[in-house]
Amino acid sequence: MKALITGGAGFIGSHLCEALLAAGCQVVAIDDLSTGAEANIAHLVENPGFQFVLETITNETVMDRLVSECGIVYHLAAAVGVELIVRDPIRTIETNVLGTSAVLRIANRYRRKVILASTSEIYGKSNDAPFREDGDRVMGPTTRSRWAYANSKAMDEFLALAYHKQRGLPVVICRFFNTIGPRQTGRYGMVVPRFVRQALAGEPLTVYGTGQQSRCFADVADVVWAVQRLASHPDAEGQVFNLGSTHEITILELARRVIALTGSRSEIVLMPYEEAYEPGFEDMQRRVPDISRAARLIGYQPRRTLDETLNRIIAHFRAQTG
Repeated sequence: MKALITGGAGFIGSHLCEALLAAGCQVVAIDDLSTGAEANIAHLVENPGFQFVLETITNETVMDRLVSECGIVYHLAAAVGVELIVRDPIRTIETNVLGTSAVLRIANRYRRKVILASTSEIYGKSNDAPFREDGDRVMGPTTRSRWAYANSKAMDEFLALAYHKQRGLPVVICRFFNTIGPRQTGRYGMVVPRFVRQALAGEPLTVYGTGQQSRCFADVADVVWAVQRLASHPDAEGQVFNLGSTHEITILELARRVIALTGSRSEIVLMPYEEAYEPGFEDMQRRVPDISRAARLIGYQPRRTLDETLNRIIAHFRAQTG
């Protein structure tokens, strides 16, 4: 089968390209490189089963041709990262909502299955952790651009599920929880690559807020494994699945872990959210997924430990810097 991956030069997208090629699929990746990078897929360009298209997904002429020639669409293209969301909310909303609308409309024209990448940000400020796919969402006010990403991805989900219900389009929604691994950039606020870069450079690790906020970090290889199996399972259609680790760690402890694994002498510095982002910035204190739905359907259970993944990321950074 030939697969189309939007955002294929991004962090998760490039790993999905690798996995699908290894499984014997032909892969077409489309990316405008606004947040992705050619370096992420440079090792794939000589593969005869791989094709890269430099274009935006809102170019419907190009997308129409690509979707018509493929059997399945993995829609990962999106504006991501807290720093980017706060700095450029118009781009966030338009890229996510208009881009997804175009993908679903064209996929429906050719009756192609769509795997939609969503996010744990969907749950907003809810305290009902671990978060279940059918749990309530708690959002901050529209005056805080922080919540633009969460709401734009919620509209993506609503629209995908509407296409499934009203038009019978096969769709599967995957909500990613803090996915990490080699090739992830810290440029847009992702905490792990930022910590690793700071530690290897001997710079202070900047922890936002008190550092007591907790997250669950999943290895990209475990997440991509689950995405592939959900894509091929007929009972996954029309459903939403949390994908992530259930091992919870505070950001302060994460910083200490990175310092220990890198052997760095870096200090840890607490930075108020107002300095890092914008006045009145709100964060989620806990972000823990309930992954039982994916576990029941495909046997999903993250296998890689946090230290294993951090060591892979550290090795990648060291290889890049020589």
